[in-house]
Amino acid sequence: MKIGQAVTGRLLVFFVCLMAGVAALRAAEQEQDSLEVSLVTCSPGSEVYSLYGHTALRVRDLSSGDDIVFNYGIFNFRTPHFVWRFTLGQCDYIVAAVPFDMFLTDYADRGSYVVQQVLNLTPSEARRLVALLVENVQPENCTYRYNYLTNNCTTKVRDLVVSVVDGDVSFMPTSGGRTYRQLMHSYTALHPWAELGNDVLLGAACDTLLTDWAAMFLPFELARYFDGAQVTDSSGETRRLVSQTQLVLQPGEREEASGLGISPISASALFLLLCLIIMWIEYRNRRMWWFFDFVFMTLLGVAGCLLCFMFFFSEHPTISSNWQVWVLNPLPLLCMPWVVACAVRRRQCLYHKLNIAILTIFIVSSPWIPQDFCEIVVPLAFGSLSRSVSYCLCYRRKR
Repeated sequence: MKIGQAVTGRLLVFFVCLMAGVAALRAAEQEQDSLEVSLVTCSPGSEVYSLYGHTALRVRDLSSGDDIVFNYGIFNFRTPHFVWRFTLGQCDYIVAAVPFDMFLTDYADRGSYVVQQVLNLTPSEARRLVALLVENVQPENCTYRYNYLTNNCTTKVRDLVVSVVDGDVSFMPTSGGRTYRQLMHSYTALHPWAELGNDVLLGAACDTLLTDWAAMFLPFELARYFDGAQVTDSSGETRRLVSQTQLVLQPGEREEASGLGISPISASALFLLLCLIIMWIEYRNRRMWWFFDFVFMTLLGVAGCLLCFMFFFSEHPTISSNWQVWVLNPLPLLCMPWVVACAVRRRQCLYHKLNIAILTIFIVSSPWIPQDFCEIVVPLAFGSLSRSVSYCLCYRRKR
């Protein structure tokens, strides 16, 4: 799912929309069988926003030669307070129309390949679909509230196609009991840090089993469902929704984004090992490494502040059901000055007993929590737990 394509200004968007609208209207006035509508699916890119690929609709007028792509995945970075609104889940996307050659050139430059599935629509269905597309790209209609699971560039296209078909569209069941998270993991497997970012933010609602309809939120999933879909009209006759599939752009060379050289699970395992080593040194020397806790609790608390802010205030789906706030929350940051002050003065700190209680409850109950935790949360929980246990052991030895 291509999350967006930045445009440099509203004037460009509206000019292209107007140009495409006129072309598409002219196409609709041609012979009934001159319109060809195709589902266009673009392969994933190397950037985070393009890891899932992209979906669009291509409209060709075979008699006049007009060839337009309607793209629901455009956003404008220059929108006032864009980053703030995106964080709150209040980001608006734009549908615009561009010449197919221009659209294809953009993906050729990225090394992506593009597949089109020619839709087996009747002339009246094709005309209705084009009319809806032209209506959507008008300046007063071209903006919509984006939701990355239920209202994105892929689901918008699916809903439009299904709405114009005369009859019932039946899809071959292929979801196989998968969840939102599992489907997204199949596209982020080679980008572990991007996958980690998703898993930290997405909550338990992302781990419920999907219906086939809900599974179509990703471009290649939609293409797979369309490939096996059939339309049954009122007389009982059936036809395939897709008449033919064509590769319209060969894959090219793509520059992969450079990683950090270490996976999240390896980094978290090394962190936990470091915590255990420090714990052993502290127990032998009876001296706390409070400077380590200063850094660790600050970083953990800052991450917890971000997650809790998203948990309580963001409108993004599934975030409000995130059980990982037991580990990633602002408490370590708030208590860090108190913990360090007590460690310097070699006094006991109530925070450690509270932290042990909270993390123990989380770790013991985690097998029954209906959420697939990100791979660093449990090592973080054990690492934080080991720090508090180390303090309590040292205080007991001093007694």
